[in-house]
Amino acid sequence: MSDIKIRASAKDGITEVKALMKHPMQNTGKDKKTGEPIEAHFIQEVTCEHNGKTVLTGDWGPGVSKNPYLSFKFKGGAAGDTVKISWVDNQGGSESEQARIG
Repeated sequence: MSDIKIRASAKDGITEVKALMKHPMQNTGKDKKTGEPIEAHFIQEVTCEHNGKTVLTGDWGPGVSKNPYLSFKFKGGAAGDTVKISWVDNQGGSESEQARIG
């Protein structure tokens, strides 16, 4: 099961996408119990595709909060089309999920 939840809807030629991504988005710091340094772990790039065509690319960093929420709109899209959200983090992790526009 993916760590991305997507909802997409189209109305009057505009598609609205809402996505919740499960990710720690850890900034650097120290472990409170051990005092050991904590390595940064954050999403670097988010991409959204509509029927295979990129409609949004975002460059993120450690300033984005844990379990980020993304909401945006784009022109085009119709009920039944596919929307895909993908991310890549600074430690080589990645995730993607797709949904149909309702």
